Amino acid sequence: MALVPCQVLRVAILLSYFSILCAYNAIDMPAHQTYGGSWKFLTFIDLVIQAVFFGICVLTDLSSLLTKGSDSQEQERQLKKLISLRDWMMAVLAFPVGVFVVTMFWSLYIYDREVVYPKLLDNFIPSWLNHGMHTTVLPFILIEMRTTHHQYPSRSCGLAAVCTFSVGYILWVCWIHQVTGVWVYPLLDYISPGAKIVFFGTVTLVLNIFYLLGEVLNNYIWDTQKCIEEGKEKPKMD
Repeated sequence: MALVPCQVLRVAILLSYFSILCAYNAIDMPAHQTYGGSWKFLTFIDLVIQAVFFGICVLTDLSSLLTKGSDSQEQERQLKKLISLRDWMMAVLAFPVGVFVVTMFWSLYIYDREVVYPKLLDNFIPSWLNHGMHTTVLPFILIEMRTTHHQYPSRSCGLAAVCTFSVGYILWVCWIHQVTGVWVYPLLDYISPGAKIVFFGTVTLVLNIFYLLGEVLNNYIWDTQKCIEEGKEKPKMD
């Protein structure tokens, strides 16, 4: 069975995430040896989310190829479960968290890189790896959205899931500060407790906005595609 280009592309993206994760974990940085390790950074969590998501995409493609032409209802049921999981991850985690990491990182980097990515990190993280963590995530997820239609959950369930993730990560960051006395992100050292509450609330709000953006973009791409295909199918009028 020949693989279509988008399936090959997903495999390539998955392999690229594996290489980025391996390269990142191989770096001997002091921050990796402290409480929470790499898991205290949203960038690393996002890389894991993207790798798992594209892993599910590849698994779904393989399952679809293997079940094509099969009359097994059990295989069809398992495939539908995989597709539902893939679509849920895209809507709730891969798109909003991925877009948030890219936009937030580069916005703060342009404003003052020391609050998010101190120059000291240049001695540990090569430029290509930095872009692999903070840049290519966006085009990869947009390519996936353009090549595959994803069924979003109900808006209330989707937003609730995004808020749960956001609050969970914020509590994790606060717990790390409680244990170590050090904030994960230097920016938090410079703002008051009240400003921190506003900041965390803004983070949650922005993640929800990116969820809605993904839903709108997904619907726009595939509604437009549907109209184009329907237009081609209509017989030409004399």
